[in-house]
Amino acid sequence: MQTKLYPLQFEPILKERIWGGEKLKTFLNKPIVSTITGESWELSTVKGDCSVIANGDLKGVDLMKLIENQPAEVLGTTVYQKFGKQFPLLFKFLDAREDLSIQVHPNDALAQERHNSFGKTEMWYVMQADPKSRLIVGFKEDSNASEYVEKLEKKELLSILDTKEVQKGDVFFLETGTVHAIGAGLVIAEIQQTSDITYRLYDFDRVDAHGNTRELHIDLALDAINYKKVDTQKQYTKLVNQSNTMVDCPYFTTNYIPLQDEMVVSKTGESFTVYMVVDGCFSIDINGVEYDYQTGDTVLVPAALQSFKLNGNASLLEIYIS
Repeated sequence: MQTKLYPLQFEPILKERIWGGEKLKTFLNKPIVSTITGESWELSTVKGDCSVIANGDLKGVDLMKLIENQPAEVLGTTVYQKFGKQFPLLFKFLDAREDLSIQVHPNDALAQERHNSFGKTEMWYVMQADPKSRLIVGFKEDSNASEYVEKLEKKELLSILDTKEVQKGDVFFLETGTVHAIGAGLVIAEIQQTSDITYRLYDFDRVDAHGNTRELHIDLALDAINYKKVDTQKQYTKLVNQSNTMVDCPYFTTNYIPLQDEMVVSKTGESFTVYMVVDGCFSIDINGVEYDYQTGDTVLVPAALQSFKLNGNASLLEIYIS
């Protein structure tokens, strides 16, 4: 049965992590109940973690069921043709009270062969940064597997990795194979392929509350790593009431919209659109009906909704597949 579609919000899927904190509550108003919540999965169809609609007539329906019933209307004609009834992206907010592990993600071919999964190309938008917060992104200079293993065994891996001090608004694009880590003191909006495949290389010898270290995946990572020096930081324009391109790759396009008052949006029906509110408040007006959002909200606009207005004063990430 066809259901009338509207902008969809979802119940956050909250994940405790050894490195997590409380900013998802204090900064983004998420309903966390622990002091080590590291991730809020905003929009997911990862197996076992499928998002459930939180608003409107479809409240309580999971996203996969909705896509099953109305694939082209939700996903878009082009996305449906390319991915079938799979939702190909995963959206998160992350709070790093401590450094995350140093890790890498496999490409599509390796992920398919080993895990029957997509690879994990991703991007980060820095929403909040404590002074001197940093990211690890790739190698300082071209490296190789031998040097990587040697430095890892000597606990000197950080000496060959590129570290960048960051601030609010910085954007990084991480192709598969890029060694990386989010540093302490950061709140990040993350957009990625639908995948939960991570190879952990080094975890700073941390132990959990029971004295256990976390599993490392050193051998798996060897042929997943890109040992070349890469340029990961993206510069972008900030023209008001326009979609300013940040990242445009085969897996997703992400634009930055500095919204002031009103902006008219016209879509083609080829792809869904997601808005992540990284600052401020705004509403989506569809034929005179308004849906309101604030910092930390994520909204899925089904592809069937092709004409609408954005109203308010906010900084938005706009994501779709082109």
